[in-house]
Amino acid sequence: MSEPSAASSPTSWLRHVITAVGPLGGLVAVCALFAVLRFDTFITRDNFAIILQQTAVIGIAALGMTLIIIAGGIDLSVGSIIALGTVVIALLLQRGFSPLLAALGGVGASALCGAFSGLLITRLRLLPFVVTLGMMGALRGAAKGLASEQPIYPDETWLNNLMQLGRHGGLPSGVWLMLGLAILVSLSLRYTRFGRHVFAVGSNELTARLCGVPVERVKLWVYILGGTFAGGGAVLQFAYLTGGDPTTASGLELNIIAAVVIGGASLAGGQGTITGTLVGALIMSVVANGCTKLGLSNWVQEIVTGGIIIAAVLLDYLRRQSAARSTG
Repeated sequence: MSEPSAASSPTSWLRHVITAVGPLGGLVAVCALFAVLRFDTFITRDNFAIILQQTAVIGIAALGMTLIIIAGGIDLSVGSIIALGTVVIALLLQRGFSPLLAALGGVGASALCGAFSGLLITRLRLLPFVVTLGMMGALRGAAKGLASEQPIYPDETWLNNLMQLGRHGGLPSGVWLMLGLAILVSLSLRYTRFGRHVFAVGSNELTARLCGVPVERVKLWVYILGGTFAGGGAVLQFAYLTGGDPTTASGLELNIIAAVVIGGASLAGGQGTITGTLVGALIMSVVANGCTKLGLSNWVQEIVTGGIIIAAVLLDYLRRQSAARSTG
């Protein structure tokens, strides 16, 4: 009698269940902790709306990061892309462009940044970590140069309403935008050829290439989409700040990557879900909100956030080790 395959073994099944349910359990545990410590201020409808508002920027940018990480890549420049996007939107509004064209301009500029990174990675065979690390500094400098190293506050438009609370059932329009895009990306990953190719490239690039998957094209597109979704995050960040700020979103790329990994994605590629990513983004926002409710200083919050990022990387390592043992 042949032994059961790793995919059908009890250990493998349990691992998949933990990966799928674990992030949600973590979210419930974190909410329960802050509910016990600050029930009167934490468990309110307004506070939950604020948490979702704070999640929107990270959540939209994390959609693109999920595609990149599933494909086996990484993007450290996403925070700088968001900052550059807010500056581009503000400058276009100042020059008389309509709010819609200004938003599309910010998204388009962000997509071009992702495309440039993707071309360097696919054409010159450079490491994603090195390329996006360099782009992180270059794009931050470009944002400061375009803005003359100061925030830009154009006249208010309907863009400023995207992150206002109290609309559409109490939630900002930006939250509904995040949820709509999440559904779209999730369906694309599950039911389209592109989605299957993204998982194939991240799981085993050589095998994917031998099976006829256009690996370079897939990698290029995931970075373009990563930049595009970062541009969407820039639109919401602009709305939240009511202007363009070249210094905004500094370090936000780490929170975005942590949200994706906490949600069950593997830094080695080939694994990840949009639902898990949104749960991971919520965990990051709940922790930040809860620390604020407890009156913790900023340096304490930074230590907690850093600890969460380390825990996320450790969790990914343990998942990969468990998978290796079950298949070995």
